[in-house]
Amino acid sequence: MADVRAVAAALAGALALLLPAPAPAAPEPAAAVAPVAHTRAGALRGSAHEDYRVFEGVPYAAAPVGALRWAAPRPPAAWPGIRDARRPASACPQPAGEVPSGSTDEGCLYLNVTAPSDATPGRPKPVIVWLHGGGFTSGAGSSYDAHRMAVGGDVVVVSVNYRLGALGFLARARLPGSGTFGLADQQAALRYVRDDIGAFGGDPTRVTLAGESAGGYGVCAQLASPSAAGLFQRAIIESGPCAGGPARPFAPFALAPSAAEAAGTKLTAAVGCGQAADELGCLRRVPVPKLLAAQGADQEPEYGTAPLPRDPADAVASGRAARVDVLIGANHDEGTVWAAGIMAAGVAVTPATWPDVVRDFGPDPARTSEVVRAYPLRGAEGGPVFGALIGDADYACPTLRTGALLAAHQRVWRYEFADPDAPRPTPAPPPFPLGATHTTELPYLFDLGGTPRELTERQHRLAATMIGYWTRFARSGDPNGGGAPHWSRAAVQSLAPGRTGPVRPGPGHHCALWATMP
Repeated sequence: MADVRAVAAALAGALALLLPAPAPAAPEPAAAVAPVAHTRAGALRGSAHEDYRVFEGVPYAAAPVGALRWAAPRPPAAWPGIRDARRPASACPQPAGEVPSGSTDEGCLYLNVTAPSDATPGRPKPVIVWLHGGGFTSGAGSSYDAHRMAVGGDVVVVSVNYRLGALGFLARARLPGSGTFGLADQQAALRYVRDDIGAFGGDPTRVTLAGESAGGYGVCAQLASPSAAGLFQRAIIESGPCAGGPARPFAPFALAPSAAEAAGTKLTAAVGCGQAADELGCLRRVPVPKLLAAQGADQEPEYGTAPLPRDPADAVASGRAARVDVLIGANHDEGTVWAAGIMAAGVAVTPATWPDVVRDFGPDPARTSEVVRAYPLRGAEGGPVFGALIGDADYACPTLRTGALLAAHQRVWRYEFADPDAPRPTPAPPPFPLGATHTTELPYLFDLGGTPRELTERQHRLAATMIGYWTRFARSGDPNGGGAPHWSRAAVQSLAPGRTGPVRPGPGHHCALWATMP
């Protein structure tokens, strides 16, 4: 199999999944009274808008610096007076990319709260806790302006920063929490919501954990984690199937201890700590930029640990995942953005090269001829066919499998986002239309980077429908109501402008073929 990590690194400057830079905060209306929330650690002053309130840069854990680098998150220190919570805090350390300037600030364990104006401790709203994507190496909670979801769905939305890359997922055999520090941060944020969301007008007994891509896989990990039990009552998984694995590396997955330890050993040597008598002490003194330069393009959590004793794929398959209501889905053309990027990096996809491409980028090189027959490539259609292969193998079929396995034990609602004209996520025009590729559902739910993407009138209606489904699910575990087309648990719901309803005649992603591969 080709080293897709190296390919991904080569594409970072060309076809990375970028969010726009956060827009400057809009000034508050002159007559607005800045809201104040009283939490256990102290009072917070937020921003008032016409029909919603926002609290940004809310500390949910102490800064993981010095001796707390690669340690379990600790509660934040209390503060006197009223803390200003009207500006986003730093993103967690990451290279420039989705966060345009990157970050080297380890003091990054903050969350953001967006609530309808009438949310009060006496009238609490359901809560959606959002985990951002980014391959566990990039992203920030503040990139997701959630006011449309909060106001349109009458919910409180919490977006979370968590440790990323080597700082979030370093694996060392004698290190407590090995390979799972970012997941531990997510749980700390959930505990903060349990204990303090009432101060913002949220209901701690109606918490939905949601995320996309790596964030969706974070939801899978929390479903499999005993220490997350009881911290959320529902789950939304967008483009982060729990059934992933190392043979399908375009989607997130978890590493076995041996593989995680090998990656940790490689990084430790690369930063000059491989022969240190006090390895951990040496690692804690390494400057952040040096760690970022040594880590891989993507990162994976480690299973076989106390926070994550089982691979989430095994937990789901064996019926050991948390039994909460689940809404899960993927996008119709998930893989096209990777196909376009790989082609832009110089990989030719033609009928003559197609068997070699399948051998390099498919899950099982020994099954190349079967895949070529299932995905025949003729003429100049290489990009879409290559994208279908990646999307089906890494996203569509693992998502369908995850949903079917979970549905044996709990209520599950399944969707396929299928707007062929969705705003593209790439900074430059791709070599072929991407369709409903990876991340393209996000502008229908959030204003990314504080700047709404341009949607047509039909797309705005779809956005309202999706927000309605998501937030009704958060309220009751059932997305139906509000006059929207009925969503049956027996079928996958297609989400596209003007044709929301069951997928017919079926997803058709050759899942029988992919199910027989690693």
